[in-house]
Amino acid sequence: MFEWLNKLGPRLEAAFLEGDRWQLYLRGLLTTLELTVVALIVGVALGVLVAVIRTAHDQQRPGRRKSIPLGILDVICKIYTTVIRGTPMLVQILIWGFVIFASSRNKFMVGVVALGINSGAYVAEIVRGGLMSVDIGQTEAGRSLGLGYLDTMRFIVIPQAFKNILPSLGNEFITLFKDTSLANTIGLTELTYRAARIAGNTLDYMPPYIGIAIMYLVVVIILTWLQGKLERRLRQSDRR
Repeated sequence: MFEWLNKLGPRLEAAFLEGDRWQLYLRGLLTTLELTVVALIVGVALGVLVAVIRTAHDQQRPGRRKSIPLGILDVICKIYTTVIRGTPMLVQILIWGFVIFASSRNKFMVGVVALGINSGAYVAEIVRGGLMSVDIGQTEAGRSLGLGYLDTMRFIVIPQAFKNILPSLGNEFITLFKDTSLANTIGLTELTYRAARIAGNTLDYMPPYIGIAIMYLVVVIILTWLQGKLERRLRQSDRR
């Protein structure tokens, strides 16, 4: 036992302190957080757009002529969500990195596109469920006041749906943060990529990988705490 502990010190020093390698981990973590935030912004924007299109199609008044352009957009959105949610994210990242953007050296952009489009499919279903949970009478009331469909969604429906979908959106953000580790397969220098390079240089894989596992866990705990705090504040505002 004591012999193992005596050997652990030099291993930790080689993995984190030697050559200021701890700075590489921090740079990788910063890249991971930046990738998560930007990809989530892309995912939310795309997801909300898809959700609004699908909700508008599903909520067309019965008995009236269906909108052909809206029907075409709905089919495209269904294909998008089916394909993205039905294939592994790793495969999608490899296709974006080595097929579609094979000649691109901007790995961060490739990672944002791959993760953002993947996240958008899941966000779309989350938002659509939230929009459909709002009573249709709210939409009809907005339209009766002279608001267009988009304004009704923007000012009446989406604010109410946001509180319902917040827990799911928070979970999507946490999942996306962890899934950024897959971007190392296309050469993006995020946290997992940094750990793999350091492990390859030191020929000791345990300290770097255990170290980044702890870093991921700490960030997820912080994000979960922030999500819970925001949810409690929203519940308090509802009571008032």
